[in-house]
Amino acid sequence: MPLSRRTFLASTAAALVPAWGRASTMRLTAEPVVAQILPEGSGTTPSLGFNGSTPGPVLRVRQGDELAVTFENRAGEPSSVHWHGIRIDNAMDGVPELTQDAVPDGEDFQYRFVTPDAGTFWYHSHDRSWEQVARGLYGPLIVDERKPPDVDADIIVMIDDWWLEKTGELRDDFSSMFHFSHGGRLGNFAKAIVSRPSVPEGDRVRLRLINTSNARVFPVDVSGVEGSLVALDGMPLKALRPIGTIHLAPAQRADIIADVAGDIEFSFWTGQEHYPLATINAERSDSTPRTYPIVPLPPNDVATTNGDADMHVTLRMQGGAMGGRHPGDDIWSFNGVSGLQESPWLQLQRGTAVRMTLVNDTFFPHGIHLHGHHFHELDREGSLGPLRDTSLVDSRDSRDILCVFNNPGKWLLHCHTLGHSATGLKTWVEVA
Repeated sequence: MPLSRRTFLASTAAALVPAWGRASTMRLTAEPVVAQILPEGSGTTPSLGFNGSTPGPVLRVRQGDELAVTFENRAGEPSSVHWHGIRIDNAMDGVPELTQDAVPDGEDFQYRFVTPDAGTFWYHSHDRSWEQVARGLYGPLIVDERKPPDVDADIIVMIDDWWLEKTGELRDDFSSMFHFSHGGRLGNFAKAIVSRPSVPEGDRVRLRLINTSNARVFPVDVSGVEGSLVALDGMPLKALRPIGTIHLAPAQRADIIADVAGDIEFSFWTGQEHYPLATINAERSDSTPRTYPIVPLPPNDVATTNGDADMHVTLRMQGGAMGGRHPGDDIWSFNGVSGLQESPWLQLQRGTAVRMTLVNDTFFPHGIHLHGHHFHELDREGSLGPLRDTSLVDSRDSRDILCVFNNPGKWLLHCHTLGHSATGLKTWVEVA
């Protein structure tokens, strides 16, 4: 089943229905589920999910609300939940070995935290994540602005790929040394699951794109709309951008606000052809299109600087296939060190501004994710770019980021190609 138009099967209109509104206490149960990833009649996929489905339910709150979740682990193995992109209290970050123990099967854990930033986020397993996320333990987390933008529809678009047998089952080679040492677990089937199958033509919509894949960088093209890119990784852009092709590394997100001009089609270029991911059908409508312009979203209150840094460090990615490291659990390394050590890579005082040069000395791209913070990507001239929580660094390339570390705790810094993180490409930073 090569990844091609011939094996593409149209995405279902699986509803991503909110499990609650602004209630303060929620339940999230990790458990075995059977997913209809392929269309009806093409086989089902035994998976893991939350509350009976994969993706899990939409968790939706308003900016500044406190979110309390009872995590019930019924997955048959230890697990935890990470709240990706949330500037969270450290004890609630969901990282075994660093912020909590993994929750044993049959037991519960209470997560409670404030959602300081509005935007598009997601939640996912963070124990054996290279397998549990691939099996389906993830879902969207949406934090609405105190005054949301005026749109007719708010649509979640979760993009993923799967490594499937022809019958629909997931290939059970999650710890493949080939996947670990190369580009990660790249699936042979991809699609986007959308929260709404159709919209009236002329409506103004907000599209929330989330790359939930283990390893694939999706260069997403969106047609059938006229509008702007308004946010990346949940953080509003100061100035609107043309939509163009949106490159999403694993875990990255993008928000679009646009007017519907026709069927909304999502696709990506495989290197050989455009591969369709999903279509949201445009319905005929007599409504009057909006004439007033799309404007930037209100900014989140994230600590930043004018570009000055208190210190400058280099984080060098090494290893992988053809990278010179020996087989085993330390296929990859940061600065020659594989995996989490007893001491942090950096010990920082709260408020320290750090410029990091991320150097990719490997033959594969890496999306580097920092927990508990957002950072500015810097352009080649050193000017402040957009705020992100995950930065894509291409093979044999480098990128500078600037972060004000103002959230106390022990924070993971790792590659979000999940098999890479599992085999060495992770470290941690302590903020006191």
